[in-house]
Amino acid sequence: MSTAPKDGTHLVKVTLGVLGGKWKILILWNIRDRPQRLSELKRLIPAISEKMLIQQLRELEKDGIVHRHDYGEMPPRVEYSFTAHGETLKPIFPVLCSWGEMHLKHLEQDK
Repeated sequence: MSTAPKDGTHLVKVTLGVLGGKWKILILWNIRDRPQRLSELKRLIPAISEKMLIQQLRELEKDGIVHRHDYGEMPPRVEYSFTAHGETLKPIFPVLCSWGEMHLKHLEQDK
């Protein structure tokens, strides 16, 4: 284990290692208010393939951000939700939305 100080660059790399990529933030956005089934997530994010959705959910699960709850029923029912640790990400969503709104205004001004 390294004892080197963790500067901002290192911490951003750690964060991007968990949340980086095209889909993870969108997946998390769609489970922020309530657990979602795989089929519902696919409907909410139609541009993602089912294979990619499953892969991204597995990575988020491995990183301790998302919990996969298998009800053990027939037909199979599985829901995805935030873990307690994943809940700590929820405050970033309003900030991301505010920045996106500001950026859209900026783009409109540049036209």
